[in-house]
Amino acid sequence: MKNIIGLLFFSIMLSCNSIAQEKSKEKKEYKVEKSNTEWKKLLSPMEYYVLREAGTERAFTSPLNKNYKKGTYVCAACKTPLYASEHKFDSGTGWPSFDRAIEGSVELDVDYKLGYARTELKCNTCGGHLGHSFNDGPQKTTGKRHCINGVALEFIAKK
Repeated sequence: MKNIIGLLFFSIMLSCNSIAQEKSKEKKEYKVEKSNTEWKKLLSPMEYYVLREAGTERAFTSPLNKNYKKGTYVCAACKTPLYASEHKFDSGTGWPSFDRAIEGSVELDVDYKLGYARTELKCNTCGGHLGHSFNDGPQKTTGKRHCINGVALEFIAKK
């Protein structure tokens, strides 16, 4: 009887695992899709590294980190408006930080690159990697901190 229960448990676990793996292989289609060659022609090497290879720029290197002008932050790859300046705050982390994105503009995904689950933020139009979301943002607003690579953004000042 123990062998049958063990075999049943093993079978259920194996089937659940294979279903989860199949789902993770599904590729989302984005409104803007380009080949790696096309992206490399459009983006600087650092933009390509961050946006297309999910890299991270060094902390405190982006001029957008200390940008306090009014305007909109757009995706450096496809120019989709992502963040409004009024939702930007100084997190002290060395990367531009926002407590929320413009509704519908940023996709939340799961990233296991460091060996544990993190919430990855991607442009919902082109799938470009922006950064990660953490739960240590301003408690008076959303409590979220969207920690964004400055190189993944362009700033358009309000006129």
